[in-house]
Amino acid sequence: MSTTGTAVPIVLAGARGHGHWHLDNIRRLQDKGIVHLAGICELTPLTPDEIPEGLAAPEQSADFGALLDSTGARIAVICTPIPTHTDLALTAARKGVHLLLEKPPAPSYAEFRRMADGVAEAGVVCQIGFQSLGSHAVPAIRTLIEDGAIGEVAGVGGAGAWARAQAYYRRAPWAGKRRLNGVDVIDGALTNPLAHAVATALALAGATRAEDVTGIETELAHANAIESDDTSCVRVTTADDRQIVVAATLCAEDPDDPYVVVHGSRGRITYWYKQDRVLLQRADHGPEEYDYGRTDLLENLVEHLTDGAELLVPPAATESFMRVVEAIRVAPDPVQLPDDAWRLLPDEDRRVVPGIDGLVAAAADTLALYSELGAPWASTTVHPKEVST
Repeated sequence: MSTTGTAVPIVLAGARGHGHWHLDNIRRLQDKGIVHLAGICELTPLTPDEIPEGLAAPEQSADFGALLDSTGARIAVICTPIPTHTDLALTAARKGVHLLLEKPPAPSYAEFRRMADGVAEAGVVCQIGFQSLGSHAVPAIRTLIEDGAIGEVAGVGGAGAWARAQAYYRRAPWAGKRRLNGVDVIDGALTNPLAHAVATALALAGATRAEDVTGIETELAHANAIESDDTSCVRVTTADDRQIVVAATLCAEDPDDPYVVVHGSRGRITYWYKQDRVLLQRADHGPEEYDYGRTDLLENLVEHLTDGAELLVPPAATESFMRVVEAIRVAPDPVQLPDDAWRLLPDEDRRVVPGIDGLVAAAADTLALYSELGAPWASTTVHPKEVST
């Protein structure tokens, strides 16, 4: 199908690492005639072998602003290191270019506000890349909750037991850092790899705006030789006095798909957000399982611009998530787990925390923090009411 005419020209900033997923997705949408990859912004140009077949030879430059000008891009996809997000987003916004901005949108609430306010002032549209919020399961779960399928909602839990090799923290200078050269990075388990668990739990609780959060407690630790957290949990108290607890680790013994669970007085709803799969368990009923489709966020952004479709993840839908990021940013540095609390799996070159899989699941199930579940290394930091910005 032709990639000219009505196809929307796109520039991708950050095409390596996770950016390669965006290249493949842009290729998929280009094949449908929806978009056209006009340019790639990388400090070192991609070789022809790094560009998926069918994307031809897009213009490449390390100068993002100049590339937006020369390509006539209408959308920029930003998949660069976290501390660069705000400045790149504002560069695009000032040129009238709409945005798909990877999560987390910023490393601090102040930077998030600078980005969101600047984008709004420029009159462009910004979609934040929480792909799980494009799942059709999210509105379906909200409907189940509103219809009283599980009774009164008591709270929401989230569990992410993942594994990352030690090489994961060597992939980039900012990996596993809280700060780099005096600049906030906040690349921790809850703020980056398992950020979807946090954002999805907040969304299902109906607590997405900044004012929906009245308190945040964090417990941050790491087994790996890094600054940031690889084993952590957070409890958010909402304005309607519900609790949201998300527990995460990158040191799981048996890694599994992350999930979010809504606890009700007469049942529970479990959502495996990477699979778009939902399990409804309620009193006087057998278990009911559902599989849902998903709307791609870049496709949704294009449809918003061309047909007026509702934008799925505007910055306002991530304010409470950014309150959590801010609480983690201002918390004391994560606790280094003692040597007897973790072990190395040499064949996989990764560190494992024995028992952490059970702790993660128990936190999501009981809405308790690691310290309350008996983890001797856990240390709680409470951020009551307003989180400092």
